[in-house]
Amino acid sequence: MEHISQLTAEIRDKAAYPDILVISRIFLPKEAVIGEYMYNRCLQDPERVIVLAASCSGDKVFDEGQQFPVYRWFYPRYWRSGFVGNILKPFVNIVCSFVLAIKLYFRYHYRYIEWGHGYDFPSLLLLSYLLPIRFFIYLHGNDFLCTLHNPVLRSLFKLTLHRAEGIVCNSSYTQDYLRTALRLDTPTYVINPIIRPEKFGNNVGSPSSLDDLRVRVRQAYNIPDSAIVILSIGRLVKHKAFDRVIDNIPLLLTFGVDVHYIICGEGASESELKSLVHRLRVDKRVHFAGYVPERELAGYYAACDIFAMLTLLDTKPNNMEGFGMVYLEASYFGKPIIAPRLGAVLDTVQHEENGILVNPNSGYEVFQAFNRLCKDQQLREQLGRKGKELAKRRTLHRSLYKSEGKNAIL
Repeated sequence: MEHISQLTAEIRDKAAYPDILVISRIFLPKEAVIGEYMYNRCLQDPERVIVLAASCSGDKVFDEGQQFPVYRWFYPRYWRSGFVGNILKPFVNIVCSFVLAIKLYFRYHYRYIEWGHGYDFPSLLLLSYLLPIRFFIYLHGNDFLCTLHNPVLRSLFKLTLHRAEGIVCNSSYTQDYLRTALRLDTPTYVINPIIRPEKFGNNVGSPSSLDDLRVRVRQAYNIPDSAIVILSIGRLVKHKAFDRVIDNIPLLLTFGVDVHYIICGEGASESELKSLVHRLRVDKRVHFAGYVPERELAGYYAACDIFAMLTLLDTKPNNMEGFGMVYLEASYFGKPIIAPRLGAVLDTVQHEENGILVNPNSGYEVFQAFNRLCKDQQLREQLGRKGKELAKRRTLHRSLYKSEGKNAIL
């Protein structure tokens, strides 16, 4: 990490100077979907990007190992959580990103800004008037929903988007929602997240290592190798609909399926879900793993036979799931998926190709999907193979800079 005090130093001698400033208050090593998304973007063009982000735990060691320069604005440690931090952070983010972006301009003379999310956009709006740059803004879901219900913020946000060279959405669902809500003429592009295997540790590339992880996780929960394991990963909240999966466990047992269900995550609905498990008398079949760090998730994906999330559309005004990252991860590990036929899931799960899409409100349809996959190993393997193939596709961010504006798919 280069400190802001070093900004007066000469630019390192390179064949091509970086010309894109990527600004994201959320960036690795902090575990977050947006941070992972923006980091993967930077890895595509390390010779072209400079990163400006908020500080976080472990950032110094992490930044020193990157192929591109990373600058951070400082958060006092006691601000990183708590009431005071939540109040002051937005103001600090706007001011620091604005001031440091100007300082970095005089060092690098970058030509573009890629703003990593809809948060703190007033800084970007001011920069677009003061600097001779063009910019792209990335939108993920919740980051722009929070501006739509405030008339002043909505107007400023719409002006920011109008001035953008392009808007990058993480899913078709986010793009469609944005177009409906604001009706803009600015070009919009869909660039889905991709999988970076390294975040799961060093063993995910070896089939034998995955087999070892599979055995280890199953042994931890006393699950025999012959049993069918269903896996879900996410916050334990109502709209994630873990209860609809749990409801199917006793039914599958009745139909002769030796099935276990592992849930990774924490949240407000945990006690309610555990009560449901107890009422249905499937305590020995449903396992609550709690919070599982990213580096340990590979073992859970390896241990399961089916990945299932029946997430419902959340009707809360400031909440929208722009992309289902866990579906993509499950596909990467070659697991068939059962998912709802709605929202951003459709960017990741293709019916009868890498999973089965269902109406989550139809108990019959959901059960038929579980029963079918549990009893048909050949179908599970077929969907898993296709999922691996789909998970490797990606859209390159450099396609934003092509004059014809067409995405390059690899």
